[in-house]
Amino acid sequence: MNLDDLNEQQRSAVLYNDGPLLILAGAGSGKTKVLTTKIAYLILEKNISPYSILAITFTNKAAREMKDRISNLIGEQARKMQISTFHSFGLRLLRENAKVLGYTSTFSIMDSDDSLTIVKKILKELNYDPKMYNPRAIKNQISSCKNELISPNNYEKYAVSEFEKVVLEVYKRYEKKLSQNNAVDFDDLLLLPIRLFRENPNILQEYQERYQYILIDEYQDTNEAQYVLSKMISARYRTICAVGDNDQAIYSFRGANYKNILNFEKDYQDAKVIKLEQNYRSTKMILDAANSVIRNNKARKEKNLFSTKGEGEKIKVYRAYDGNDENHYVASTIKKLHEEGKRYEDIAILYRTNAQSRTIEEALLKEGIPHHVVGGLSFYARREIKDLLAYLRLIHNQNDNVSLERIINVPKRGIGLRTIEELNQEADLKNTSIFDVITSGKALAFKTLILDLIRIQEEVTLTELIDKVLEATGMKKELESEKSLDAEVRLENLEEFKSITRAFEEREGLVSLEDFLYEVSLVTDKNEYDNGEGQVSLMTVHSVKGLEYDTVFVVGMEEGLFPHLNALLDNSELEEERRLCYVAITRAKENLYLVCARRRVLYGKDQANQPSRFLGEIDSSLIETTHMEEDKQEKQLNQEEVFRKEEVDYQVGDFVYHENFGAGRVMEVSDTLVTVAFKHPIGIRKLMKNHKSLSKV
Repeated sequence: MNLDDLNEQQRSAVLYNDGPLLILAGAGSGKTKVLTTKIAYLILEKNISPYSILAITFTNKAAREMKDRISNLIGEQARKMQISTFHSFGLRLLRENAKVLGYTSTFSIMDSDDSLTIVKKILKELNYDPKMYNPRAIKNQISSCKNELISPNNYEKYAVSEFEKVVLEVYKRYEKKLSQNNAVDFDDLLLLPIRLFRENPNILQEYQERYQYILIDEYQDTNEAQYVLSKMISARYRTICAVGDNDQAIYSFRGANYKNILNFEKDYQDAKVIKLEQNYRSTKMILDAANSVIRNNKARKEKNLFSTKGEGEKIKVYRAYDGNDENHYVASTIKKLHEEGKRYEDIAILYRTNAQSRTIEEALLKEGIPHHVVGGLSFYARREIKDLLAYLRLIHNQNDNVSLERIINVPKRGIGLRTIEELNQEADLKNTSIFDVITSGKALAFKTLILDLIRIQEEVTLTELIDKVLEATGMKKELESEKSLDAEVRLENLEEFKSITRAFEEREGLVSLEDFLYEVSLVTDKNEYDNGEGQVSLMTVHSVKGLEYDTVFVVGMEEGLFPHLNALLDNSELEEERRLCYVAITRAKENLYLVCARRRVLYGKDQANQPSRFLGEIDSSLIETTHMEEDKQEKQLNQEEVFRKEEVDYQVGDFVYHENFGAGRVMEVSDTLVTVAFKHPIGIRKLMKNHKSLSKV
């Protein structure tokens, strides 16, 4: 193989295959190129079988990109490799060993919403008030336990508080219900393979022999389960290559432990470490800014990115008067850049929290700038798609009570909650599925419908099956009869689903409902359906990981917002916020705009903020700072002075006068609001207490 297009460090990383290897790959340093070239080198030059290589990454999108790149290098042999996410790999292990773990081959995978439904149902059974014991918080706690490899029995040791004791009770029932449904949840795709290997050393040895070369991308994002699984599978031959960047570890809220990458050399004391510091993405100005911010973190391995793209333009820092001025500055600058020839799709606006997006969108709409918000409601999260999937899952696995309960009365067929509750109780009593205990009434007609579809699926393609389901269940007819825009959109989504099944059939060359459902269960990336062509991208800094844009705006660079308020008192959380800032800066290839406001309204509150400490950590020689023009600022200040500085003491019964509504009488008083009864036709109005339009008579 010709490796002349690699730099010295990249070449060393490709050629070393004699033991544990840690590649510390800085942002934009070509890590995917190194990984794919390394795999091609193993196959073409070292004559390693593609079947012996396991490559793991963190998103389906990244896995597909890796497969495509390797195909370009080695051709059809790439199809023989296991290149996937951790969860896809876990699913493969489960499917190959379902019976050993006590499942039938038709097990279902519960998504996050399904898990939440089960938790809510258990809370109801236990007579716990969901307002006191938040179902989502309990579901998240169970998920955290699984990712930390803590079983219900182990959790018993930690359950001290009242909330934790409720979690324990729910956790035990939750696991039982999954078993009754012949189902696993997303976390089980990691947890169960570990259990399989711990309980069956012979099976572990088979997989260690099968996968002799293991490559793991984004190693800094591994959680405890992923870390343990990696160690187990690589323990025999120890030819494990971990690729990652401790400076881009930003997912601790998902259970990721950045210390896994910091401890790699302790786990593998003979490990070779190679740093990729040459950046092919950003200008020197941008990289120097990123380096000057991140070096303030203590828990990291030192590296210093350098650029191949020249000096570049200084970083623009704009101090806005308020949120409106910030939005206007961003929108008007983008408009100007577009007029100068920049494409909208090469521009991104990043923010720390989703709540910031609404006002930015409004400013872009006013300027007529096309845009899309990354991370909105995903295709598979839409109601009609979830209903269709529930039908498909029930056709595949009749023990799936969650899917059955979702669609037994969708479209409405006169099966009420009472009937469903009675069927539930009977199924629990007989320790079987709801489907099995249906013997009469309207529910029997539903069961017959499903049995007919089970027979039909053996004779048709997946795409044809979708048509049969939509027709036979009445889903299509119900939406067509609505004759509304919403129903039209939902019908279009169902039609779009057929394009997904068709693509699956063409790509995989099979019509297996089982394989299709398992693949769908692993798709979580909304970007697979919306690449934002011709549009400015809006997203949180967490969502932009792995992406790059010519021009990047980072807004809300203020203390309490970025870094987030919750991180200010905890040094480890503050370091994660700094890593987040590093990720944001290194997304920019040519132009970077960092924007902050003196004050803004967020979550309904007006607040004054200091500029982010991260701005102060950037060397001043790299920055070009601008402020709002003084006359514009003065004018805006005058517009904002609509509240009295002194507190007005309103009492119930006081007579008041409002500039627009006239005379009225105070009915109720709270901390910030006053309720006033005005003459007909105005009636009762809630007003801001200290607004200058309202005064006592």
